[in-house]
Amino acid sequence: MLEIKQLSFPADSPLLSVIAAAKLADIPITTDTSGAAPTLIFSNGLKLHGAYVLLRYIARVANLYGQNAYESGQIDEWLEYAPAFLSGSEFETASNYVDKYLEKHTILVGDCLSIADIEIWSALVGTGQRWESLRKSKKYHNLTRWFNSISAEYSDSLNEITATYVGRRGLGKPVAPKSKEQQGVNNPSKGANGDVFEKGKTGSRPFQVDLPDAEIGKVCLRFAPEPSGYLHIGHSKAALLNQYFAQRYQGQLIVRFDDTNPAKESNEFVTNLLKDIETLGIKYETVTYTSDYFPDLMEMAETMIRQGKAYVDDTPREQMQKERMDGIESKCRNNSVEENMKLWKEMIVGSERGLECCLRGKLDMQDPNKSLRDPVYYRCNPLPHHRIGSKYKIYPTYDFACPFVDAREGISHALRSSEYHDRNAQYYRIQEDMGMRKVHIYEFSRLNMVYTLLSKRKLLWFVQNGKVDGWDDPRFPTVQGIVRRGLKVEALIQFILEQGASKNLNLMEWDKLWTINKKIIDPVCPRHTSVIEERRVLVTLTNGPDEPFVRIIPRHKKYEGAGEKATTFTKRIWLDHDDAKSASVDEEVTLMDWGNAIVKEISKDQDGNVTQLTGVLHLEGSVKTTKLKLTWLPETSELVNLTLVGFDYLITKKKLEEGEDFIDVLNPCTRFETAALGDSNMRNLKRGEVLQLERKGYFICDVPFTRPSKPIVLFAIPDGRQQAVLK
Repeated sequence: MLEIKQLSFPADSPLLSVIAAAKLADIPITTDTSGAAPTLIFSNGLKLHGAYVLLRYIARVANLYGQNAYESGQIDEWLEYAPAFLSGSEFETASNYVDKYLEKHTILVGDCLSIADIEIWSALVGTGQRWESLRKSKKYHNLTRWFNSISAEYSDSLNEITATYVGRRGLGKPVAPKSKEQQGVNNPSKGANGDVFEKGKTGSRPFQVDLPDAEIGKVCLRFAPEPSGYLHIGHSKAALLNQYFAQRYQGQLIVRFDDTNPAKESNEFVTNLLKDIETLGIKYETVTYTSDYFPDLMEMAETMIRQGKAYVDDTPREQMQKERMDGIESKCRNNSVEENMKLWKEMIVGSERGLECCLRGKLDMQDPNKSLRDPVYYRCNPLPHHRIGSKYKIYPTYDFACPFVDAREGISHALRSSEYHDRNAQYYRIQEDMGMRKVHIYEFSRLNMVYTLLSKRKLLWFVQNGKVDGWDDPRFPTVQGIVRRGLKVEALIQFILEQGASKNLNLMEWDKLWTINKKIIDPVCPRHTSVIEERRVLVTLTNGPDEPFVRIIPRHKKYEGAGEKATTFTKRIWLDHDDAKSASVDEEVTLMDWGNAIVKEISKDQDGNVTQLTGVLHLEGSVKTTKLKLTWLPETSELVNLTLVGFDYLITKKKLEEGEDFIDVLNPCTRFETAALGDSNMRNLKRGEVLQLERKGYFICDVPFTRPSKPIVLFAIPDGRQQAVLK
């Protein structure tokens, strides 16, 4: 076993189940409550991230993950169910469910303690007084018996954990002795940036953050994407936070396209960014463009040249970069205003001499903050602009245009990700040199996802090199890509708002986002049936119906809104090969939505592969007594052809290190197709419709039915469990 150096987690979200599992397994762990995300750090520098990833690691090391693969699967089901206890509205429902289960079980899985027990125990303890009140009421007798039994048997370890991390209100920061002055003071738990979260809850956690010097009705914000790509999940965080603050302060939100680089931008990107903003439900006052202000920006540049606050420099780019790093002033820095204006005019017309030059701000070449070392304000670029054609040969940099346009448009607060932190001083200095009103900068952490590239330059490489089908490819982190893969916008919004406006840098797991998504789609998406084409097995039911008959049944047994479907019952039916080979002679199995049957004969080929089954219907049998619950399809010409598509990450590394080339970690195979047959009702699926294929998972229809020879294409939707992609 690798030696564990430290367990790191946010102070307001202690990993109770991980700590408990380690304690019970006698695995020594030092905890650090200043972490931004759940992380296990090993003595050799290796790391693991994510609460359930850490819990499963401890479980594997300590033999708390079941005695076989099936028990491990059952444990995973309980881990998936555990968050229900942390939702106020679902707490009693979850308690009732587990109570009924424990009528016939001493513990949750198998014959010995597992992380399923530890996770549910921790979830209950984490709710604090709510569970204590329910436990004392004895409303859920079996659940209380189970809880008390675990608490008593492992009292030394668990009591210590409870005393350290759990108060009357539930999970919170580790408990420290209070001074007399602190006693009796009930402060809400605050996260970074002053975010106030309600303890002991997951789900949609409200956060309260104050913008500096903000007044109700006087806040004006802007969401300012560059039209050089499609909106991705990182941009979504910025857009949604801007909307949150605009609504909270009853202010305005402007969408502004920062279109200052004609080499990268296009009308296609503008159109699709607006489409993505609409998809996110962003409500804005108006749409503006930095290019609307080009005449004003040129006028400001000339004013600053005349005031001696800017100069034209013809130093070659690489030499200029080195001089800025070394704090060496350019030979052009002290040129006269007349010389600067002469070269500026050469730049404007795009002459050969002008193309050698750029305009720089005269700030401070010795400042330790290198962004203040005479940054570039204008560059020559003879390429036509996507909105205004070839009118200009020079374009302002973002560093110059952004503070100007923010002030001109009356922006009160500019939200910027913390990666720009070192440039904030530059932003304020340039506004000051322009003589313009100061705009407050408010920082938030950039959203980073595991195994994911968010650089538009890198994403463009995948598009241009044919590694993906376009910006809306379901492997892409773009809004259009993840929505096409089956993500509901509500899930994305909840995922982002749960993080609040913290400045802590987080590397987030996709599993969490897809788990939220599953909770949204599962209660309402219709159920359908499929059988994998390869090696499918024909079953003859000797006492089955001589003539096929049809029953109308619900597409979702618990949601009428999903509608109905027609199911055909025949004497001969198809099974998946894996299901067929799991069956034994004389075994009673359940055919879902029909009833029980008994397997009588199993035919195999020379390689031992099951090729055919014979059985008899036993519809009076109890479905509760069977081990195998099988999905099936009738042998009929009405079945439809399906292509089931699974996806993997585009890169093989969770996070690229500084200077590491993403091309070195490309995943060679990221799309997997499986041919299948589907029930005839799937002819009516529409593009974008989400469904569940019974016992196979959730899917979204990408290509609907058009003709029998062309398969319906269904994309697999991840459900938050770290399972293998569909292959």
